[in-house]
Amino acid sequence: MGLRRAAAVWAGKATRHLSRLSRRGGGTTFPGDVARALHPGVLRDLAADLTQGSVVVTGTNGKTTTARLIAALLEGRPARVIANRAGANLIYGVTAAAVAGAGLDGRLHADWGVFEIDEASLPVAVDELRPKVVLVGNLFRDQLDRYGELETTALTIQSALGRLPAGSRAVLNADDPRVGEIGLQLRERPLWYGLEDPRVGSDRLPHAADATTCPRCGERLRFATVYLGHEGVYACPNGDFQRPAPEIGATEIELEGLERVRLQAGGSRLELPLGGLYNAYNLVAAFAVGRALGLDPGYMAGRLRDASAAFGRQERVSHDGKNLVLMLSKNPAGFNESLRAALELGSARHLLLALNDRIADGRDVSWIWDVDFEQLQGRAQKVIPSGVRAHDLALRLKYAGVPAEPPRPDLGAAVDRLLEAVPAGGTGFALCTYTALLDLRADLARRGWVRPYWVT
Repeated sequence: MGLRRAAAVWAGKATRHLSRLSRRGGGTTFPGDVARALHPGVLRDLAADLTQGSVVVTGTNGKTTTARLIAALLEGRPARVIANRAGANLIYGVTAAAVAGAGLDGRLHADWGVFEIDEASLPVAVDELRPKVVLVGNLFRDQLDRYGELETTALTIQSALGRLPAGSRAVLNADDPRVGEIGLQLRERPLWYGLEDPRVGSDRLPHAADATTCPRCGERLRFATVYLGHEGVYACPNGDFQRPAPEIGATEIELEGLERVRLQAGGSRLELPLGGLYNAYNLVAAFAVGRALGLDPGYMAGRLRDASAAFGRQERVSHDGKNLVLMLSKNPAGFNESLRAALELGSARHLLLALNDRIADGRDVSWIWDVDFEQLQGRAQKVIPSGVRAHDLALRLKYAGVPAEPPRPDLGAAVDRLLEAVPAGGTGFALCTYTALLDLRADLARRGWVRPYWVT
């Protein structure tokens, strides 16, 4: 092992320790910056130490939860798994996770790496990690000021998958037209998964649907079933393009409030202690990755049954006889599904909606006009707009015809107001964009209600 690699690992570890000691962060990203500055090949070297290899999870929504489920499957083998569990998914965050898991000898003593990867970072991640499996979940409009339109993101992912090493497998969501387009361009046939239960779908696309046209002729796609956003069963009326047939299809889907999802997939009955149709996608995606890795279906069903939520993904906080459910809602498709799940599955009546516009959220918040806040009409008793752009949110709610409290940019004050309105034993819901969720959890951690997110 070279001294340069060892120095990079030690420097990264020292940076992580100082970051936490100074309470200036969890050391989830900056240690990766430091390590890569000293040795640009440090992640490639550490990944080569993994005895079994790595799994990469990318896409717009669901990365953190799905990666957590995959890590749980592998840890039960048993195996030692390194993962960027805090959600720092740029290449620096992945490097920081690998450095944190390395020993003082500068080597990574682990079997598997499971890493969620930002779509724009996927090409570098594929080159440096050389993963055995890459999962692509979905492609929704997200942070247009950073990434541009979906077509740009799709081409980035397609290029990365085209560079996978021999023997690696792509696992793709057949229900997303843009992901379907990517898969049909690959040399090696991917493993397709999707939902196959029209009972939990709709026959109409929502206003916020993004991928609605045929990538070959431009004709508007026809959807026989719509599950989530633009995910569903689709076909070009000219016969130029259609949804690939899923090898792993989820049927007999049961949504039991926000507590549990049950479904049939690949001949196995699966369940997950998380609610919402988006978690049906996360569940079948993790199962499909397990199949690609050769894991036993019965074993996977047992492990997934007891999985836990990632921070802020239906995370439940209890205090003084009242509950608060945290739901990350970072783009039109995600916010719509969070609203639908909270209202229909969680019977939500008291909601805090928090909108930030920091770099990690995307500076452009015009996307809130594509969120169907009209769902709240006549159903919500208390709605509190909060976050850095609370006033923009309040304006959107006004046009949606939703009575709301005056904007409360301070999240701590907003959550106090929310819980004042929640009856004893009741539940309030906080739907937050990414940095708003971090701000809210930091406030709750200071109160002692939750642990800091980087140790969750």
